[in-house]
Amino acid sequence: MTPMDLKLIKIINRPYYVKTNKTVQKISYNGRTYFDKFEKVDKMLTQQLIKKHINKEITIAHQLINSQNKVENIVFDYNGRDPQRFYHRAQLLLREEGFINFTAFESKTKGHLHLYIHKGHTALNEAYQLGKTLSMKLGSRMPKQWRMFPSPDLPPEFNILILPYEVYAKERGAAWAKHL
Repeated sequence: MTPMDLKLIKIINRPYYVKTNKTVQKISYNGRTYFDKFEKVDKMLTQQLIKKHINKEITIAHQLINSQNKVENIVFDYNGRDPQRFYHRAQLLLREEGFINFTAFESKTKGHLHLYIHKGHTALNEAYQLGKTLSMKLGSRMPKQWRMFPSPDLPPEFNILILPYEVYAKERGAAWAKHL
């Protein structure tokens, strides 16, 4: 994976999160208790750190919600058994809904995907609603084996995703847009 591939998803570079072996904090949210193992680092994410992450020396996560409560990406975190089928169905749904820029990345576990839908500066509540709508539409076509991010069911500190390791597939709308 190249730095250009990460620029496609416009990750928030500051702050970033580093996974630790200990529990950093305990958070109660909506009647549930969460144990956070990611330590927040209030510095810029550099290429050297990204290379360490890709080489699996450290685990780095990025946040999805910026300081103005805006979201750049809505993400399907697919944890099922058939990533090709999931990507094909999701690709058809996203095209049908008018999304022409999205990228699927492989996560650390083989066969698991993060499908980033590039929405641009979107208000947080709109991102929650859009994610819920897309998830329901895709859920009507196949068994639900994914989570949506950002999620209103998680505390803001948990609306983070581990940086991807490899590009699975990417869709850029130049060729497709002329048919809409």
